[in-house]
Amino acid sequence: MSILEKVVWYVEWRRREAFDLEDVAQACGVSRFHLSRVFQSVSGRSVMAYARARRLSEAARLLVGGADDILSVALDAGYGSHEAFTRAFRELFGITPEALRAARSLENLQLVEPIAMDASLLTDLQPPRIVDREAFRIAGLSERYSFETNHSIPDLWRRFAPHFEQIPNQIGKTSYGICFNGDAEGNFDYMAGVEVGSAEDENDGLARITVPAQRYAVFIHSGHISDIRKTVYSIWNKWLPEAEVSHAGGPDFELYDERFDGTTGRGEVEIWVPVR
Repeated sequence: MSILEKVVWYVEWRRREAFDLEDVAQACGVSRFHLSRVFQSVSGRSVMAYARARRLSEAARLLVGGADDILSVALDAGYGSHEAFTRAFRELFGITPEALRAARSLENLQLVEPIAMDASLLTDLQPPRIVDREAFRIAGLSERYSFETNHSIPDLWRRFAPHFEQIPNQIGKTSYGICFNGDAEGNFDYMAGVEVGSAEDENDGLARITVPAQRYAVFIHSGHISDIRKTVYSIWNKWLPEAEVSHAGGPDFELYDERFDGTTGRGEVEIWVPVR
């Protein structure tokens, strides 16, 4: 069973009970970061946002069916008060529970159904190489993103481009896209940068991160960069669940060297996934 299938099963099984991201991660046997990264890449929502949307979607069906007591529907959906339920319901659907019950129609309501694995995103992966890498330091530009805003990451790279080979004590000509500091809502920090030595000037307006010593599974994405989602999807939803290793919970990153042409977006990109 894939991570996605485990999450869907857990949410449906415990839809009427209180749980948090840690509960789901433990049930799936992975870290919260791993879970958030996998689920967000597949669904476009955080785990807990999906759970809320499923609860509210089933509540909507009950209301259209003529439920007499809205508070009972709210409690069944995991909300402690009529007010909290109404606020969440209106935020998701743009209509109050009372108005939906009066309308007795789900037309134009975007209900969230249980997610199914999208087999079209799975791709054949070459076996990764396993690499033990010492700690290294990255300097670059960093922003916080969610699934809804991560389409702006290419703009971060565009803004970083003038800094490339201009940073004192830069090591080599390889660029890194570091993904780290994920949270329960699917937000994460992403840094576009280069490796630097320890003696560089830190008063240049750039962000820094030290990536700790770690063992990695290193995958190759070939072709156009726009298809990298398929490679990432397959790593997290196919390779990791079947592998004899687990995600270590630290930052993972993309590595761009001379094999990748930033002008055309084509070539080879390495995807480094921390494992234990």
